[in-house]
Amino acid sequence: MKNVDYVIVGGGYAGIFFAHQLIAHQKSFVLFSGEQKGASQVSAGVVNPVVLKKFTTFWLAEEQIDFLTQTMSEIEKYTKQNYLIDENIQRIFHDENEKKLWLSKTETDELQPFLSSEFQKLETIANDFGTGSVKKSARLNVSAFFNDFFSYFKENNHLIQEEFDYSQISGNSYKDFTFKNLVFCEGMGVRSNPFFNDIQVIPNKGHHLKVKLSVKLNHLSTLKKKHFFFPLDDQLHYYGGTYDPNEREDQIDEFKREELILGLQEFYPHDFEIEEINFGFRPTVKDRRPILGNHPDHQNYFVYNGLGARGILNGCYFSRELYDHIENGKELMPEVDLKRFTKK
Repeated sequence: MKNVDYVIVGGGYAGIFFAHQLIAHQKSFVLFSGEQKGASQVSAGVVNPVVLKKFTTFWLAEEQIDFLTQTMSEIEKYTKQNYLIDENIQRIFHDENEKKLWLSKTETDELQPFLSSEFQKLETIANDFGTGSVKKSARLNVSAFFNDFFSYFKENNHLIQEEFDYSQISGNSYKDFTFKNLVFCEGMGVRSNPFFNDIQVIPNKGHHLKVKLSVKLNHLSTLKKKHFFFPLDDQLHYYGGTYDPNEREDQIDEFKREELILGLQEFYPHDFEIEEINFGFRPTVKDRRPILGNHPDHQNYFVYNGLGARGILNGCYFSRELYDHIENGKELMPEVDLKRFTKK
């Protein structure tokens, strides 16, 4: 039997950012991840402090952005790469009224740190009313992030590439491992978890396209009108993702495919070829807060879930919250504590 401080189940943003906390604090661990890619690994990776439909921000936005920047600098020390791409989002305005609303929001204390009051006109795309820049926004190189982390885990004997078998848990042991703490970071996979299958996560399906453009863009910004649009490499661009809270089928929805095509055609008035269409199920929560906490009968079994569409920011920031709770006895924020769902 091999003894470790932690067993982590799940290789999405929750699992990887929590693993980083363990690396930073020199804790031993193994991480179980199956072959199937989850929502994190097919996500856009956009780091955005603003709700760009309403021009509002959200809870702890600035704190999360700052902590992500700090964390990425820590990660760079052992992966030798910073995965944050420093390209601000350019929001394409639909009309003059939307542009005026943006400008008024730049004068508020809440939005002033994030919305630029200077507008731009971009070439190659249709943007009759110009674009506004989101300060402190960026993008994660998603494929490199996951590829490098899994390579690092393999090289350091942290990764077990197999589906986790709940029937093999016995107290503080699992197969050939004994552990102090067991942390489930499974996204929608939690529905099969006998310890936490009653937590209130709701699947939100999202589709995205990978397209080849006939006319190259002469700017590198992440564009946003209905959905996000940005370069993946010299050949392909990403466009997505949709929000489909009522869609449950585990297959491509042709209606959403058409929605994406029409959305891209609104501002890219040239031919493009669809090379791929992908989808994933984001684990969301009604109150839009992650879910952290331990099982009432198994005090050292923890859940870390419900990251929603802000998987990078939530996954990074609340990994420290969970670590401090487990290791230092710090009370969880009531807004994210699993106990908030307990009937009083």
